[in-house]
Amino acid sequence: MTYQFRPAKRSEAKPLIGLYSESGCGKTWSSLMLARGFVGEKGRIGMIETESGRGEAYADLLPGGYAVLPIRESFAPSEYGKALTAAEDAKLDALIIDSASHEWEGAGGVLAMAAAAQAAGTKGVLTWQKPKMEHQRHFMLRLMQTPIPLVIVCMRAKYPMIETRNKKGEKEWVRSEVLEPKQSDDILFEMFVHGWIDREHRLHVTKYTRPDLAQVIRDNEPITIETGRALAQWAAGGQPSPQPNDSPIPVAAGAAAPPESPQDDGGAADVSSDEIAKYDSELSKAAELGTKGLEAAYKALPANVEPILRSAINRRHKPRAQEVDAKAGAPA
Repeated sequence: MTYQFRPAKRSEAKPLIGLYSESGCGKTWSSLMLARGFVGEKGRIGMIETESGRGEAYADLLPGGYAVLPIRESFAPSEYGKALTAAEDAKLDALIIDSASHEWEGAGGVLAMAAAAQAAGTKGVLTWQKPKMEHQRHFMLRLMQTPIPLVIVCMRAKYPMIETRNKKGEKEWVRSEVLEPKQSDDILFEMFVHGWIDREHRLHVTKYTRPDLAQVIRDNEPITIETGRALAQWAAGGQPSPQPNDSPIPVAAGAAAPPESPQDDGGAADVSSDEIAKYDSELSKAAELGTKGLEAAYKALPANVEPILRSAINRRHKPRAQEVDAKAGAPA
């Protein structure tokens, strides 16, 4: 094969979106709305469905519908690889994986493969060698190299137990305040944008690959079809138009109405993505100094920036500052 350089084009960077939450927070519905907005009224949406049919609950609610490919008996990485091949053969415009957690912790998944290897007498790092190679080859590499224009990866999530020190300096295990997806530790590194969804169905973004994506997939707001339209415009190399606050289709059964956007407070919508990235970076550095350092940086935030970064402060910077305090033996 002959290799040749060409000019870089942003449109070649296909969005890979990670959504994670506890059960019942709206991962499936949010991913369907994002996908429908992205592909348009006639675009083809497919779902690799591992949730015993629950992924089909919205078949009569989403305009244009969607196709499903169920995985049931084995959730081995190779099975996900076969499903991804089928998705590519179907010429889908958007793919939803609901959920990717089964590939890691489900029957036949990576953890099960490692346990089987250990039971067969494999020891040490070799226990994980084949399971992780299969995970990278059939799942992660396929996700990153697929020609499908949009892939949304849904994951179950949990609050893990972490070791910390109490006010007396004694070690103890406590429930973390940071929600983590049930998948490999590094899966979020590969996502273009990722975030968790709360009980009010609002997305709390934990990573933007580019600062201007903060105006596309907005923090602390529910995902709507308009979010998908804005993402499609961005992916094509354009600048997204301002999004309306209301959803053009009904929310899932039992869902709360979308809250008033925090970006409507104090002229926050006028803040540029570069400014958001700058202040977020300053908060990250301040969190490394502990709670007092973070408090000082928080108080210095402009009034129109604080609403935008409020979720990031509560979900990322504050827990990090508390971890720094715990390691130093200082009260939070």
